[in-house]
Order: sequence, then C-alpha cells, then structure tokens
Amino acid sequence: MTVKYTREHEWIRIEGDTATVGITFYAQEQLGDVVFVELPEPDTAADQGAEVAVVESVKAASDIYAPVTGTIFESNAELSDRPELVNEDPENDGWFFKMNLSDTSELEDLLDEADYQAFIQEEL
Repeated sequence: MTVKYTREHEWIRIEGDTATVGITFYAQEQLGDVVFVELPEPDTAADQGAEVAVVESVKAASDIYAPVTGTIFESNAELSDRPELVNEDPENDGWFFKMNLSDTSELEDLLDEADYQAFIQEEL
C-alpha cells in the first residue's frame, strides 16, 4: 500500500491498481465543519485533475479533483448521511471514492508524505 498527496490536498491510497481518495487532515481543518458532500456516480471516468466531487462546509465549498486518471467504481455512501466523517476521520472512514487506475505513471506527479508536509509549511 502506498499513499500519495496532491497540491490540492487530496490523498490517494494505492493498493494494486485500485485507489481510495479523500481529503487530507489539513484540508478538512481549513474547511471547518463539513455539512455536505457531493460524490461522483459509479462508472464515472475521470482524467487526472478533473473535478469529480464537491465538499461544502460552514466556511466554503471546495471542488475535489481526481488525483490520477481512472474510473470511479464506488463512492462513500455513508458521507451522504454523515458528512462530519470527513472532519472526524478524513484519511480513513471519511474517504470520498474508489477508482481503478488507468495510468500508474501519473503517481510520479504526486507528493509523498514528507514532500506534502513541506508543501503545507510553505503555505502557512
């Protein structure tokens, strides 16, 4: 299992050719209390960087982007009833969607944990 991060504050956990995607702890902290999540439909094809979901908080709405190209095959239905899971456990139970990867070479464009932490420090 490998975890990578985007500069838009998504995380992607890769297991084989399958990936689980959500937003980082830092992202949910910046958003504040999440009140609604609009998730992609299964069988949605997404190019790397495409807008695929929306998260709304008491402060703002934010687009969620596909960190890699692939086909979304599952969304976290529990977020429809419990969007607060994004705040409570953003990098586990608060995941947004799962996708099959089309091009694993795109993972090279993403940050590892150390690089992501350095990126956050630059933003502060």
